[in-house]
Amino acid sequence: MPTTTQHDTPDENRGAVRTGTVVAALVAVCLAQIGLAMPATLNGVFQEEFHPVGSQLTWISDCSLLPITVLELTFGVLGDLFGRKRLLMVGALLLAIGEAVSASADGVHVMWAGQIVAGLGCAALFPTSLAMLMSGSPAPGRRARMIALWAAILSTGNFLAPLLGGLTATYATWRWAFIVVVVLAVVGTGLSWFGAQESTSPEGRSLDPAGQTTIGIGLCALLFGVIQGASDGWRSPLVVTAFIVAALSIALFIVVELRVRNPLLRLGLFRNRAFAVASAVTVIGMFAFLGTAFTTSLRMGPVQHQSSLRIAVAFLLLSGLTIFLMPLTARLMATLEPRWVLGAGFVLMAVGDFLAGRLPVTDSTLPSLIVPLGLVGVGFSLVVSSVTETVVGTVPHHLSGMASATTSMLRDFGFTLGPAVIGAVAAARSSAAFTSALAGSSLPSDVKAAAGTLAAQTGSPLPVEDQPATSTVGKASDLALHALGHGYAVGYVVCGAAALACCLFTLVALRRASEAPAKAAAQPATS
Repeated sequence: MPTTTQHDTPDENRGAVRTGTVVAALVAVCLAQIGLAMPATLNGVFQEEFHPVGSQLTWISDCSLLPITVLELTFGVLGDLFGRKRLLMVGALLLAIGEAVSASADGVHVMWAGQIVAGLGCAALFPTSLAMLMSGSPAPGRRARMIALWAAILSTGNFLAPLLGGLTATYATWRWAFIVVVVLAVVGTGLSWFGAQESTSPEGRSLDPAGQTTIGIGLCALLFGVIQGASDGWRSPLVVTAFIVAALSIALFIVVELRVRNPLLRLGLFRNRAFAVASAVTVIGMFAFLGTAFTTSLRMGPVQHQSSLRIAVAFLLLSGLTIFLMPLTARLMATLEPRWVLGAGFVLMAVGDFLAGRLPVTDSTLPSLIVPLGLVGVGFSLVVSSVTETVVGTVPHHLSGMASATTSMLRDFGFTLGPAVIGAVAAARSSAAFTSALAGSSLPSDVKAAAGTLAAQTGSPLPVEDQPATSTVGKASDLALHALGHGYAVGYVVCGAAALACCLFTLVALRRASEAPAKAAAQPATS
């Protein structure tokens, strides 16, 4: 099918991006977020069906997040050079293939494979969809509205994923959730083919194999070390080696990007204080949000054994409010400095996390979650739009593709760290609490030995808590439950502390960024 190609230019009078392109891009980002968020909503089901041990459950979520984080910058370049419409279609097809593999999984390893392929598709969809919208929105006002709309639709994917997972797991089988995503991905491919306009931005862009290789190895090694550190031990030779490889590879990436003619990421962008601050809080803030979602999923699912449908309600509080708050968010972004919108969002997230950390693990009622998770959800709604606008809106228009890929990579790197770090923290804290409680209990020695051995073998007291109360190991299940409650409470507190740190950093650093131009303008000219 012949298509015209729109080349991005800084011309403010160029026609706006056409409706078919907007629809295709928004469907793509919603679809990618559904695919990304789906595994976390089904952790309880996966625990029961696949019986993962150690960090295997965490890897189900991170197998999709890892390729997204590693490859988004490269897909941003490919879209700029060869066409974003083509990349949107390729991404949707990869997502369909990956979700089809996941739907057929009979064990955790097949699920990993499916999620890796699905992650490749999402890695193409996230930056490409945002870049397509930015390519036809050079005016600042329209640009801000498009970013707010993109962020709201992204969060709508977060809203739909738990509903889809909860309904299918409760009334049919969890496999149908992935099959539905396959069908939607095929529909998305058709919308892109028939409705989207091709666009490119080749100026100053070229493939950067050395940059992609070094950043890919660095991020993979870093995330591997974080995830495996909890189960293998932080002093494990493999984990230590992973961190060394990560440090060396990221250092090499910086050297490469400073020397190549057309880098994958222009490091000079970080001289812009607003861009640098927004980039930093994107990573930490998204870590706090997905860490909260991951903690909630495991606490309600494997620990409390609540249904997937009840977990879906909790995820609606976290992710379902953004689309309804979009008019308010857009107004705030248009009238207030970004630091105030970001600061308010991070404060709400921090308060919500601290409140969630105080909930007793024996409280499985949904009303108790409304205020804590609702605050996190409202805060995230304010943060995700304003941080994207700050990152993308502060760069030259012809670099919008690079900025879109950068903000997507940073966001998803933070998302990847969420399950990895919080999973490691919760596992370590709950294991330590269980070991201490078991040693100080009055349980028979055979119960202590059996329960302690099982927890040590699996790296978590979760299998102990799963045992029937009448079994030998099951007599320690109450101790395991409270130890797990402690571990995941610490997870909430860590997320809250990260959000609070983002708030303080944003208010101080962005204030200096806004004062610098004002001071420069106030200085008298010299001849």
